Amino acid sequence: MKQLVIISFLVAVAILESCKSSQPLVTSAVPPAIKATAPADLSKYRASSSKLHDLVHTSLKVRPDWAMRRLSGNAEITLHPHFYSSNTLILNARGMLINNVSLLKPSGKSQLVYNHHKDSLEITLDRMYSKNENYTISIDYVARPEELDSIGGSAAISSDKGLYFINADGMEKYKPRELWTQGETQSNSVWFPTIDVPNQKMTQDIAITVDTFFVTLSNGLLIKSTLNADGTRTDFWKQTLPHAPYLAMMAIGNYAVVKDSWNGKEVSYYVEPEYKNVARKIFGNTPEMIDFFSKKLQVPYAWEKYAQVIARDYVSGAMENTSATLHGEFLQQDERELLDYTGEDVIAHELFHHWFGDLVTCESWSNIPLNESFASYGEYLWNEYKYGSDEAELGLQNDLASYLRESKNKQVNLIRFYYNNREDMFDRHSYQKGGCVLHMLRKQIGDEAFFNSLKLYLETNKFKSVEIHNLRLAFEETTGEDLNWFFNQWFLSSGHPDIDITYEWDAAVKKEKVTIQQLQNFDKTPLFKLQIDVDIYNNGSVKRQRIVCDKQLQSFYFSADKKPDVINVDADKMLVCSKKDNHTIDEWIFLYKHGRLYTDRKEALQFLAKDIKSGSASAEIMLSALDDKFWRIRQFALSNLESLTSPAEKELIKSKILAIIKFDRVASVRNTALNLLSSLFPDEDHSKVLKEAIKDSSYAVCIDALTEFTKKNTIEGLAIAKSMEDASNQSLREGISSVYVEYGNDEQAEFMNQAMLRATGYYRYRAVDNYGSFLKRCKNMDVLKQGASTIYDQAKGNGTWLIRMSAVQTLKDLRSDFNEKATSNPDYTILKERIDGYLNDIKATDKDARIKKMIGNN
Repeated sequence: MKQLVIISFLVAVAILESCKSSQPLVTSAVPPAIKATAPADLSKYRASSSKLHDLVHTSLKVRPDWAMRRLSGNAEITLHPHFYSSNTLILNARGMLINNVSLLKPSGKSQLVYNHHKDSLEITLDRMYSKNENYTISIDYVARPEELDSIGGSAAISSDKGLYFINADGMEKYKPRELWTQGETQSNSVWFPTIDVPNQKMTQDIAITVDTFFVTLSNGLLIKSTLNADGTRTDFWKQTLPHAPYLAMMAIGNYAVVKDSWNGKEVSYYVEPEYKNVARKIFGNTPEMIDFFSKKLQVPYAWEKYAQVIARDYVSGAMENTSATLHGEFLQQDERELLDYTGEDVIAHELFHHWFGDLVTCESWSNIPLNESFASYGEYLWNEYKYGSDEAELGLQNDLASYLRESKNKQVNLIRFYYNNREDMFDRHSYQKGGCVLHMLRKQIGDEAFFNSLKLYLETNKFKSVEIHNLRLAFEETTGEDLNWFFNQWFLSSGHPDIDITYEWDAAVKKEKVTIQQLQNFDKTPLFKLQIDVDIYNNGSVKRQRIVCDKQLQSFYFSADKKPDVINVDADKMLVCSKKDNHTIDEWIFLYKHGRLYTDRKEALQFLAKDIKSGSASAEIMLSALDDKFWRIRQFALSNLESLTSPAEKELIKSKILAIIKFDRVASVRNTALNLLSSLFPDEDHSKVLKEAIKDSSYAVCIDALTEFTKKNTIEGLAIAKSMEDASNQSLREGISSVYVEYGNDEQAEFMNQAMLRATGYYRYRAVDNYGSFLKRCKNMDVLKQGASTIYDQAKGNGTWLIRMSAVQTLKDLRSDFNEKATSNPDYTILKERIDGYLNDIKATDKDARIKKMIGNN
């Protein structure tokens, strides 16, 4: 139920008057009239699902059939009518084979009449039930994910099969057999019948029967395991706290389980056995994260345990299944890989969902920012606590930049009730913009009010479904303010302000004039009300004032004894906007030296880099930034040195680069310096430095050093690459493959073949492309035949559509290459015809329309 809070006119006036007394003198200009937008198409309004019946509890018994890629199951579902009495129940049971539906009574089972068509299972109950009467139905079924009519998905979640058999027949040598589920948005009804909408809540238990060598995982706690007469084992998992159906999960695989704890609750990591010894390096901060979030939110982690499991060929990044988060295999890395990427943002994101999404759940997909914006902001909070404000701010600025890129082609409300497909909600608005908006709200009202509001929101709505107004009301109750203006503007409207800021010092009256103009297209984007903190730097001190900008053009006047060193508008860099800040060079230099934030220094360097010249003050600042305390600033400075050409500057730059390559503690900074060495000093021999860098602890540095070294030392470089071929790490194998793509020949064919077959996840995607590029260098017909056949196997049988598409494109590229070479060697005609046959077969058998379209008429 939507609610409105009405604040009295007199109270509103009093608040405005109290604000005026602290404002600097302001003049304003009235914006042009905003054109009315066309009324929305009401037929596309995405209402929250009507609650005809309420789920209470789901009890499942399941057993996978690996040969058929099916799941045999029985579901006992307890429900009651939500309000109105009913004798008809409609469940989602997508693509299932329904064998039996019955009502469970004390006297036994009673058969029920039902009609099953595609997704919908309509059941006629034995009588009318009232809202106070629970009843339980039993359904025997077979889930058939591989036999669904279509496979949908989105950019965030690429498939909606719900249930995934990985290497079911065990034929892929380097891939484990696994089974896992993916419920969001409404795909769990592929593997168990339910009311598959986010505004339902249920408790659950599940009995999973598997071969004894498998490990299982599900929501809640493992209650017991029973060995069966047929040599299988049944694991019984139970969750006693209610959650939405899309958050139910199951995973089966040959996992090593590494256990931690938090406050007496199990915290566990399910990884492939070869990663057992590094599991704590990957996930080891999880107990500290749980503790930090529990204290920060003043709401303890609610669920019975917290497990994290790795899934092969996962169709998304990760999924916050209640008490059992599932991660893609990209997170599974060895210690050296962790130097280049840790995945902690993903771990924090999914854990924060256990408050925002799992404990309190959006009532509809229109409200998904109530899940995803908070999870994105959870990344900021963890980085702020663990690694400091610079690291947190870098992530937030990256999120803002990501949203602004999307906004060039798409501007929609954060909370939106009009969309073509619910999967459209999973975009950079719901994630990145939403996280930035929450940060802006925090800075507007202050930390104490912000986190107390979140505490109230969570405690008031725990185990419930919510909409955006529930969040607003919690903030209003806490702060005592009417925040409709903020929520209407940032959650229920689209776009962002495009701001131009200018400065003018009037020595006669000793005032600095700051003019702020909103330049967004007012035909499409509204005028924004902005509460902005301004820092005035003068005489070694900093004074902060808050201004309210609610006109298209406004000027603010700040008194000072002399011209301020700089006036820093949006001092916390929290505005969701694009902007042009027209400081002078001296002001930017001052802001780099004295600004409090990473973004102050980064914006200053970005401006100074536009016209940096040898011997200039800008050059001096850029060179000094090579020693900045924060790695991203050092990296940015490295990338903006090429215009400094004086001998003294060049000598200083070279010495700095060499020192960074050897001593900088951050691998990506060492890597940037390494790549700049040859480009800035192309006439010098860097073989000794590069050869030493090949030994670097970072795979990224090692690989780039090997690649650069091989350019001028090809024979020795290939020999070094060959000596590394036995590496178990796929990052290193990929790096060696890249060298062979540029300089290799038929001799490396077997390594390239195995490197592709052993690659996992996105590495496999790139390995297919690398293999195809390498084959164009080969001349042996047997090598080319085997290569084309191996790539065909990927295009034909890989479970991940992105890898199949890569393989199809690689086959097309090879066909084009062979066709050109056939003019001088007829053997290539046979290869070209072979590939034609491969492509025709794939087009005839692949269910994915994207694959068929890519192949075209062949």
